[in-house]
Amino acid sequence: MDRSKTGTTWKTIKKMYKFYLLLLPALVFFVLFSYVPMYGVTLAFKDFNMALGILKSSWVGTKYFNQLLSSSVFRHAFWNTIIISIYRILWGFPAPILLAILVNEVVHTKFKKAVQTISYFPYFISWVILGGIIVELLSPTRGVLNYIISHFGGIPVYFLTQPQDYRTILVSTGIWQSVGYGSIIYIAAITGIDIELYDAAIVDGANRFQKIWHITFPGIMPVIIVMLILTIGQLMNAGFDQIMNTYNAQVYATGDIIDTYVYRVGVINMSYSLTTAAGFLKNVIGLVLLIVTNFAVTKMGHGESAIW
Repeated sequence: MDRSKTGTTWKTIKKMYKFYLLLLPALVFFVLFSYVPMYGVTLAFKDFNMALGILKSSWVGTKYFNQLLSSSVFRHAFWNTIIISIYRILWGFPAPILLAILVNEVVHTKFKKAVQTISYFPYFISWVILGGIIVELLSPTRGVLNYIISHFGGIPVYFLTQPQDYRTILVSTGIWQSVGYGSIIYIAAITGIDIELYDAAIVDGANRFQKIWHITFPGIMPVIIVMLILTIGQLMNAGFDQIMNTYNAQVYATGDIIDTYVYRVGVINMSYSLTTAAGFLKNVIGLVLLIVTNFAVTKMGHGESAIW
């Protein structure tokens, strides 16, 4: 070990100790709630017995992984997770980018602030409440949408029990809930673009669309790439809170995901080892996707925008 580097590090810590003390609560939080619980992953390789505890439960190797992969219910939940997440990326990922660009083009300050406030608001409401609102809006007897359908002579439809409609409802309501908050980082990136570039474009006769395409969009491209990498890394998280508060047994065919499968089998049926294996498999896939996406971005010539 280089003693000079070690000494320099300790000198820096002593000099900046107040800032490290501010960082300490966050470090303690992540150690206690993110790293210590990782020991529970061993349940995936053990035949867990509550009476014996984690340490004394017997090792069973990959028994539960084999059981998962041979389960048609899990495979169905697995593919549902991927399909819903891909839909969210295709439709939900561009939405905050588009909103940020549109908000940036608004000249009237008060109107701009009003749009931002209204679009941010749903993000701060829990899915327990939003789920109830969605259920009421789509209710066949009390819902606004079905009232309109009935008014024009149609037959009311309970959309939340229709497997073919459920994914559309998930994606569209998910965009509505998160688009405003998700646009914040892109708005911040846009404000960092040199204003002189826009002035020069005006002098050259560029119209509004040309300024967006040739200045705004390239200016926020590094942020878009980073967010895309992180989004793909979260592909196996299809939105447990939202689905748990809106789905039912009639839409399991298109709405059951790995997280809801884990809840039903692990929490309700108390098959802890099996669902720990499911969660472990999901996280490993997410890590692989993150690494592969970051590598692909680097190879495509955007290494400066990659995470590492």
